[in-house]
Amino acid sequence: MAKTSSLYEQGDGHGEGEGTAQGSSTNLGYQEKARMLRERRKSQIVHHVEDYVSRQKFILRLAKALLSFGAPSHRIESQLHSAGEILDVHVTFVHLPNLIMVTFMDTDTRTSETHFVRAGGRVALTSLHKVHLVYRDVLHDKIGATEGCEQLKRILQARPLYDIWTRCMLAFFCASIICVLSFGGSIVDMFVSGVSASVLQYLGLNAASKSSIYANVYEISVSIVVSFIARLLGTLPGNIFCYSAISSAGVVLILPGFTILISALELTSRNILCGSVRMVYAIIYTLFLGFGLTIGSDFYLLVNPHARHNLAATAMLDSETFHGHILNSNTSLPLSDLGGTFTFMETADSGSSHIIKGCYRNPAWPWYRQPFPWWTMLFLVPIYSTCSSIANLQAIRSVQLPVMVAFSCAAYAANKGANYLISDRGDIVSAFGALIIGLCGNIYSRVVGGTAFTSMVTGVLFLVPSAIGNGGGLIQNYSSSAQQYSSSFELGIRMIQVAIGVTIGLFVAQILVYALGRRKNAAHFAF
Repeated sequence: MAKTSSLYEQGDGHGEGEGTAQGSSTNLGYQEKARMLRERRKSQIVHHVEDYVSRQKFILRLAKALLSFGAPSHRIESQLHSAGEILDVHVTFVHLPNLIMVTFMDTDTRTSETHFVRAGGRVALTSLHKVHLVYRDVLHDKIGATEGCEQLKRILQARPLYDIWTRCMLAFFCASIICVLSFGGSIVDMFVSGVSASVLQYLGLNAASKSSIYANVYEISVSIVVSFIARLLGTLPGNIFCYSAISSAGVVLILPGFTILISALELTSRNILCGSVRMVYAIIYTLFLGFGLTIGSDFYLLVNPHARHNLAATAMLDSETFHGHILNSNTSLPLSDLGGTFTFMETADSGSSHIIKGCYRNPAWPWYRQPFPWWTMLFLVPIYSTCSSIANLQAIRSVQLPVMVAFSCAAYAANKGANYLISDRGDIVSAFGALIIGLCGNIYSRVVGGTAFTSMVTGVLFLVPSAIGNGGGLIQNYSSSAQQYSSSFELGIRMIQVAIGVTIGLFVAQILVYALGRRKNAAHFAF
């Protein structure tokens, strides 16, 4: 019995040991499952936080890229709002010139985080097109926000497509051609204005970017030098050079026409703060240019007093002088006999005047002192459009380049045709050209899927100097410096009229294209 009970006790003890081992293994499985569940939840939370942070980072880099590459400022807020809604990020934006305040809001903790994105730059067409492609791919879930951030980072850190010397050469061609097309220059005037624009471009890209002190007086100093050289050449005996054409085309690259256009678009979009600030800045900037041109001209006349006689002789070229007496042939009018020398001048409005856009052109002069014939526009306009697109950092090997050139030529043709019909209304003439290029750009974006803004920039930039040239150029040959300085006010008013006409044309084109069909699920990238 004892043996049996001992065996029983042993067996009972063995069975008790087995139950304990099974219970410990079961408890260990529960603990392992709980730990794995906690780690899974933790990884999900970390992944969710990392994904949310990457989406926030993408929005911040998108804002910086749009500011850096000259995106249309009245569209930046709508672009960023669309990105925030589609990426499910609670964010608000406040857009100021060269600054965007981004506020991320957390509805769970009732807290907010504000970032200041500050950047300034000029139009870079290829980079802007790449930014728009990344923006579209992220919003259409083709790539993630993290990969979009990396692509935007590479675009922002990339070097410019062309070096300084190439851009100076492009400035030479642009100023030379615009001197002929818009300001009535001859073949000798175009080379001088091209050299002036090349020097201007070099100083802006090299000296002004390296020295903040010189950057503040860059525009005034350049306009003084250009006006000094133009007045020196314009007062030489023989009247080979035209002061108005050289001075206007020499500084046309730094005209704030694009700034005034953007400000008019912002005011039309009810963005009163940015629009009014840019508009006032552009007008004051225009006054600075007029002041510099006046100082340069008067300084040369002060250095060389004999040049005033040549200037007066140039003003009298389109006049007729007679010697004799005025006799009283009608006794009903009390008119005494007058004797002496009488000079009769033809006004610029008369059909027989030889003054073309501020430049005197005698038909007896040789061909190199005459304005270009009309048929030269057939190849000068495409060349200028190509050079202007490349100067705005558009890649040569790109499908976008011929599209830009074609749209620009169509806008110039419409602008030129409207100018023959309505010659004294720069705003209405500009509206026709803007309507054509707006229709082309928006149809290209909607049907083909291209980027509307980058395809339209070249043509819109072409409309501003063309409309100003139709009004007679920047600076005319005036009899006094006070009258010459007051012309800068008229220039500012003319630029505002052109901007208003372009704005109306672009908005009408947008309404005509997007009035029918489905609405775009993201903000469209156009003027």
